[in-house]
Amino acid sequence: MTDPAFPDLFINGLFVPALDGRRFETIDPATEEPIAQVARGGAADIDAAVKAAEAARHGPWGETTPAERGRMLMALADLVLAHREELAVLETRDVGKPLGGSRGDIDGVAETLRYNAGAADKIHGEVIPLGPRFVDFTMLEPVGVTAHIVPWNFPLGMALRSLAPALAAGCTAVVKPAEQSPLSSLHFCQLLEKAGIPPGVVNVVTGFGEEAGASLVAHADVRAVHFTGSVETGRIVAVAAARSFKPVVLELGGKNAMIVLADADLDRAVESALEGGFDNCGQVCSASSRFLVHRDVVGAFTARLVARVSALSIGPGMENPDLGPLVSAEQLAKVMAHIHAAQSAGVHLLTGGHRPKNLHRGYFIAPAVFANVDPSLPIAREEVFGPVVTITPISSDGEAVEIANSVSTGLVAGVHTSDISRALSIVRRLQTGSVWVNGWYMGGVQAPTGGEKDSGLGRERGIAGIRNFLRIKNVAIRL
Repeated sequence: MTDPAFPDLFINGLFVPALDGRRFETIDPATEEPIAQVARGGAADIDAAVKAAEAARHGPWGETTPAERGRMLMALADLVLAHREELAVLETRDVGKPLGGSRGDIDGVAETLRYNAGAADKIHGEVIPLGPRFVDFTMLEPVGVTAHIVPWNFPLGMALRSLAPALAAGCTAVVKPAEQSPLSSLHFCQLLEKAGIPPGVVNVVTGFGEEAGASLVAHADVRAVHFTGSVETGRIVAVAAARSFKPVVLELGGKNAMIVLADADLDRAVESALEGGFDNCGQVCSASSRFLVHRDVVGAFTARLVARVSALSIGPGMENPDLGPLVSAEQLAKVMAHIHAAQSAGVHLLTGGHRPKNLHRGYFIAPAVFANVDPSLPIAREEVFGPVVTITPISSDGEAVEIANSVSTGLVAGVHTSDISRALSIVRRLQTGSVWVNGWYMGGVQAPTGGEKDSGLGRERGIAGIRNFLRIKNVAIRL
């Protein structure tokens, strides 16, 4: 990028303006002021990026060994950590999250790169025993050019969650960051050459979903699509990819339940609720936004949670508070609409749900806790994607499971209990891709994640994440 105030697209190892010269503003959600004028890519730019990626996979990148790719990804991880502060500042300015959270996210990017670097030369086919007169084996080959459509809540982290395994598998890529948060992905591109990654292997086209994103999914030379975002957009992506039989991995929304039984450690449960409900201002697909709490302890749980939530600090992300602003005016309006609808329906708001009095600019909202919520109400069924949680009393394990499973999504769920056998019984009945017991946001880059029902298709992270980018070729030889 020759000018950080006017960042360009990154295609074939170079920063270039959009072919039609268009740009759009990225806004600091803490101040509502513009940060930069970013190139607005369209169909022609996507085509140029895909062609660069297609050429790169037939060039030097196609000749690299898995071990060589691993060394490049390891070098890239080191470079990310060397540039940790500027990457974190860009994410905080773009998204609004506390600076400490952004630093942790960049550490996670390096960890993701290192895991996939180490796994690159450990993925292999198998020999099939057809008998003494045959040799039959499978080869694992990169699928080709891959598309990565990235959400705004963890800009670089979510990009590398699918990009790192794609590179480890030997694929090339075109990344379309969210229009709200493109800056860290563009800055990351400056590190690729230093890590030894050839031009065209990674391309970044900034812009809007209906222009750049739709063109990327539809492009004939794209052979796999990874998308993280809303259920509604995920359906559009899946249908578009199906027209040319592209495999897709979709991580979509969730209305995730945390079950707290009467024998739970309440201090640990409240700590999990605080982290799961309000980290990144609740703007996380796997946030714990529904608390299903046994009637015997719901009063104590609620009192402790409200006390902790009411004490959270709120402010600009660069000041490193507990909570920053929401990402945009549109997101703030959406969250406030959910809160007002719940209040109109008579749901009891215990705390928050308003603009903090000392913050007159920016997309800030005090974290909200609703109590005694009927599980059939929209506030308890629809993803808010903000710092808003509901508490619903339950009387039995069966009732908790029934309520947890009653929504259309199934990303994650949680159980707090001191009885692990009881917890595992509940785990088996929950219709989610992940279940966390006595904690929240557990697992790691080694552990596969993904959803059931409307929460998506496929799995990311772990060895499963690399297999998304490999195709199986069977070879049979008659002796």
